[in-house]
Amino acid sequence: MKLAIVTACPSGVANSIIAAGLLEKAASELNWEAQIECQSSVIPAQPLTKQQIENADCIIIASNTEIDNSRFKGKKVYQSDISECLLDAKKYLHNAADNASILTQVTQLSSTASTTTGSKKIVAITACPTGVAHTFMAAAALEDKGKELGYQVKVETRGSVGAKNQLTAEDIKDADVVIIAADIEVDLARFDGKKLYKTSTGSALKKTEQEINKAFSEAPIYQHTANAAGSSNDNQEQGSAVYKHLMTGVSHMLPLVVAGGLLIALSFVFGIEAFKEEGTLAAALMNIGGGSAFALMVPVLAGFIAFSIADRPGLAPGLIGGMLASSTGAGFLGGIAAGFIAGYAAKFIADKVQLPDSMEALKPILIIPLAASLVTGLVMIYVVGGPVSAVMAGLTDFLSSMGSANAVLLGILLGSMMCFDLGGPVNKTAYTFGVGLLASSSYLPMAAIMAAGMVPALGMGLATFLAKSKFISSEAEAGKASFVLGLCFISEGAIPFAAKDPMRVIPCCIAGGALTGGLSMFFGAQLMAPHGGLFVLLIPGAITPALMYLLAIAAGTAVTGFSYAFLKKSEAKQLAAA
Repeated sequence: MKLAIVTACPSGVANSIIAAGLLEKAASELNWEAQIECQSSVIPAQPLTKQQIENADCIIIASNTEIDNSRFKGKKVYQSDISECLLDAKKYLHNAADNASILTQVTQLSSTASTTTGSKKIVAITACPTGVAHTFMAAAALEDKGKELGYQVKVETRGSVGAKNQLTAEDIKDADVVIIAADIEVDLARFDGKKLYKTSTGSALKKTEQEINKAFSEAPIYQHTANAAGSSNDNQEQGSAVYKHLMTGVSHMLPLVVAGGLLIALSFVFGIEAFKEEGTLAAALMNIGGGSAFALMVPVLAGFIAFSIADRPGLAPGLIGGMLASSTGAGFLGGIAAGFIAGYAAKFIADKVQLPDSMEALKPILIIPLAASLVTGLVMIYVVGGPVSAVMAGLTDFLSSMGSANAVLLGILLGSMMCFDLGGPVNKTAYTFGVGLLASSSYLPMAAIMAAGMVPALGMGLATFLAKSKFISSEAEAGKASFVLGLCFISEGAIPFAAKDPMRVIPCCIAGGALTGGLSMFFGAQLMAPHGGLFVLLIPGAITPALMYLLAIAAGTAVTGFSYAFLKKSEAKQLAAA
């Protein structure tokens, strides 16, 4: 019996190679002649020749991935899942020879696709609101898992310092699928006509292999339209889209908040009221930070929420609505409302207003900005501005006059939220709340939020040091990295531990974060900038009182670290339980 055998699996690594070896040995023991094509990403492929296919009495295809079988048309072929040959290879060969049938229906892959899945190409973009942790961690996860599965992967990161490792036109042209792992809107125009799959940075980080597989199996062909920035996948929940629009605005606002807050802090170095004396350096710093950077915060927030929804036609109405929110005292809550009003108004006009082709070019530069700005402005002045302004005034008064008990309770709540999902929606909700209050000169909540946000990663690093015997070497190394990330206010450093042991890690993190948030508020700690971690201490006046702030962080870190070190099961016990 002469056989021609093809083995293939999605990664082109384990199953494909193992199956080829088992079938070759079984054929030899049966004294059958077998020519084997092992489609692999790690060993050189030896495709079946035309003569080998012609001479074969039976073609056997053991594969759980799609392959091109058009070359076997008219031959006796037996096709099965690769797992069927792994238990009893001899029995499998007999069954294949007995049940092979003439192949008439063939699967022919396109000429641009590779004959092995191991050489398929993925291009991706990762982006998160702050452009720091999730952006780069998701990129690393996609690259590592993609290579492990045998794919070629290139990821463009849209971080806080701009786009890095940018995708070229050639990269996109050659790609089999595009993955957009982003919590903010990104421009997709260059991916028109490509298979495109959207997900979040969190899913790309925690469920990497699942998301890659879904990208290949579920990604639709992307058709770009003028308003594609505000559109969502058919299966995307509207609530998720709203969250993404909000985070897009927050991400563009953050640099203004950081720069403005630190400049204000520097002005205080010369005295808490030194800026009131005109012509001084303190006055200049206050004018740059408070008078300019902070004045732009709400308009930029609103403008880029609208931009996320309606693309460029929504930017001008959003900026105008944001300015009105500032001038009416509606603050960041009014800015959020203005952004959504402007964005959806612009999108509605773009979608519903039909003009002759000769006038269509006027829509994005004249009609949409004018009409959407008018609608947004009138709604902000006559409907939204007053009530939201009253809410903001009440909130500011409450924060300014609250007693220590209320302050501690608020700190516990915000600290718990920061540690609940380690950079997820709950974390970002608390963070956005604190950032928005900076524009109203409320600095207490932001201090509690950043302090608590450092605790999970610091606590996991401490736990790996306290209970070294309970952690394997890779976890110990992750603990060192986690501690450094914690110092930088990157809660996501705890994600590897939370993903592996969520029922112990998350409660320990919440306990530590709640303590830190409560203590920060109790000590009256104030923070002028919404990011930077402990390195903000290098800026005089950015954190006050610095010593008590450090004590709050140390206390929460100790609670998280000691509690998880105690609760963590040792590797030996885990293996025994398994």
